[in-house]
Amino acid sequence: MLPQPGLGFTLLTYILMVAVLVVVHEGGHYLAGRMFGIKIDAFAVGFGRELFGWNDKRGTRWKVNLVPLGGYVKFTGDMNEASQPSPEVLALPAAERADLFVSKPLWQRAIVVAAGPAINFAFAILILAGFYMALGHPLTPPVVSMVQPGSAAAKAGIVAGDRIVSIDGEAIGRFEDIVNTVMISTGEPMRVVIARGGSDKILTIVPAMVKSNDGFGNISRHGQLGIARGDKVIERVNPFEAVGYGISDTISITGSIASTLKQVVTGQRSLDELGGPLKTGQVTGQQASLGVLAFIAFMAFFSINLGFINLLPIPMLDGGHLVLYAVEAIRRQPIGARVQELAFMSGFAALMTLMAVLTWNDLGSVGVWDRLSGWLS
Repeated sequence: MLPQPGLGFTLLTYILMVAVLVVVHEGGHYLAGRMFGIKIDAFAVGFGRELFGWNDKRGTRWKVNLVPLGGYVKFTGDMNEASQPSPEVLALPAAERADLFVSKPLWQRAIVVAAGPAINFAFAILILAGFYMALGHPLTPPVVSMVQPGSAAAKAGIVAGDRIVSIDGEAIGRFEDIVNTVMISTGEPMRVVIARGGSDKILTIVPAMVKSNDGFGNISRHGQLGIARGDKVIERVNPFEAVGYGISDTISITGSIASTLKQVVTGQRSLDELGGPLKTGQVTGQQASLGVLAFIAFMAFFSINLGFINLLPIPMLDGGHLVLYAVEAIRRQPIGARVQELAFMSGFAALMTLMAVLTWNDLGSVGVWDRLSGWLS
């Protein structure tokens, strides 16, 4: 068992990661806003009372707030962080509202909103590309070197030397693709195409569901075929190839996140398996304790996660804004203020409910409820 990092170290690394990713995400909104000449009141890291800050020559207040768990860009004239315009702004003459977010064309507002998640994905791609340029790109041919007796693969008829061509219609280019696909499975049968002896065969494999320990005591439930890979090859890549692999891996990770969320929504995977801010902080500290490279790699993964979550069609999130803009484009007229207000209120309630459930899960995962039950009994 690996030693658990201390609470102070965990808090420090978690705050550092959140601060970096907030600057990255909100920086996307900020840069897109500046590109279209939108006036910006504030760029904030954290929420609550301001700890310190400064004004730039454009009049934007750059500040660090007390609660370091988020941040926002406030455009001039916005009533709140959801970019709802204040009544006073709406009452201004058109000429005085020309450089305000609310007065910009729909397509420009959509780009500003989408820029936050987009830069999260770009940030992760750059990190992964940097790793591949510095350390090389790991590539293991999707060839089975060994089959565990009695395993799911053995029962399906896979033998050593088989090359995995595709799983459920998705092409397999390397052994790592097999691992990524099987790890997020829920035990449902998989249609696997293998190449053997110059011809292809179609097999149906039912992955075994197993639990594994990551060394820090975190237990995860995932699928397993019971096959082993061959020797890993580290290939040297140029910058263009590195970025290409970074894009490919980012798409793959995003797909895994989407599949996991779909499994939770459809009941194939328990909501208990999802973690909230406390669990994220714990894992951040654990990864950071393994070294700087592990911490940066986890930051890339979390940046992808943040970009994906913000694109969900939930009011209050960037994806919710984009949905409302799509409705506005179809209707060819703005959505009523009351409808927007109700949408944002419902989105806020949904997010707070989800956060409460995930925090409940987090407290259970660290044994709070078990200890409380022991005290009460």
